[in-house]
Amino acid sequence: MNEEALDTIQPSAFGRRKIVPRALIVDDKPHVRQFMCDCLEELHFIASGCAVPGELELALDTLLPDLVLVGTRSGDPQGRDMLMLLAMRKFAGQVLLFGTATAPLTDALHELGTTLGLDMLPVLPAPFNDASLRNAVAAFIPHELPPHPAIDVREALAIGYLELCYQPRIDAETLRLSGAEALMRLRHPSWGIMPPAGFKPADGGVHAGALCEFILARLCEDWHYFAAEHCPVEIAVNLQMPLVLHLAALDSLARLLPEHPAFDGLIVELNADAVVHDLAEAKSIARRLRAHNIGLSIAGLGEEWPLLVGQNDFPFVEIQCDRQFVCGCAGERLKRYVCRQIFELADGFGARAVAQGIETQDDFHAVREIGFDHVQGPLFAKPMTAQKFAREAQRRSRLLPPQ
Repeated sequence: MNEEALDTIQPSAFGRRKIVPRALIVDDKPHVRQFMCDCLEELHFIASGCAVPGELELALDTLLPDLVLVGTRSGDPQGRDMLMLLAMRKFAGQVLLFGTATAPLTDALHELGTTLGLDMLPVLPAPFNDASLRNAVAAFIPHELPPHPAIDVREALAIGYLELCYQPRIDAETLRLSGAEALMRLRHPSWGIMPPAGFKPADGGVHAGALCEFILARLCEDWHYFAAEHCPVEIAVNLQMPLVLHLAALDSLARLLPEHPAFDGLIVELNADAVVHDLAEAKSIARRLRAHNIGLSIAGLGEEWPLLVGQNDFPFVEIQCDRQFVCGCAGERLKRYVCRQIFELADGFGARAVAQGIETQDDFHAVREIGFDHVQGPLFAKPMTAQKFAREAQRRSRLLPPQ
């Protein structure tokens, strides 16, 4: 290879492997950059933002974006400077302008980008929703997301890839925010944000202990953050049996929970199959946790519901109906029957009934008519970062389903 060819290689790009698409949002408004990053991460991009030309140059070298999104506003000269810089750097990806489609500035910037030789996508008109953004970037969305082999949680914990996101839980009667379910996910530098299906859980050894204490520490930190930004929020978290066993055995459990007069306790969700597999052990765990102001919830209960009928004691605080029976229950009699039986089971024991995975208004109205206390699902909100959850909780006291 001659010296001229060597000079064309960017050292920061050499040997870098990009598995999922990377997007860079260019806008001088921090809330716009954050909103766009959140939206694109839900579409499985690795996303970042910048505000000034100097930051753009650094991001081009470090993020190596496939797509650059540039915000356009009247009277803002930044868009022109950013396009000029992209052309000067011979940016080989695509550029997407977002803003008022009919504004003269937007048309002028799109024409400038084309003249400069940039690969310009059609303008994304503002305001836009999830569907229009998805359509605008559809060519970049990967088809196969989970890595193979799955990523080991022990490694992710040691490196610092793990984080918690939160899905709002809604009071079915008032439609007000009633809590949040914490979900563990992994932010990988190559795969982007991955749900639990993309990584292997820790076993019951010392790594389970480290993972359990990481989750508790993050829950405590986020609870205080929510309380400061909005109001105290009841948090539920789904844990596998090894983690629940470790939690129940922790001598220092009380010290790991928020020390605040407004803290009403934590809900730990244990999957229904683990509960019915060893009901006596699950009851024992529930009693131990209750002494530390932690309630145990039976998560994802479905066709196993008859195994819980006729219990003399029921130390569980709630039952969650499995999403596979909630989805479509408005139109399928068998699913609606199972939902009703699970509600009546919870109601008979004095426990709360939660319907998971609500996707349509019809299903929401069906479970509300049955009597479920709480609902959650994409109809109301998808899982989101702690920061976005706090913003949404502060902005909206009622999470109404879309009309």
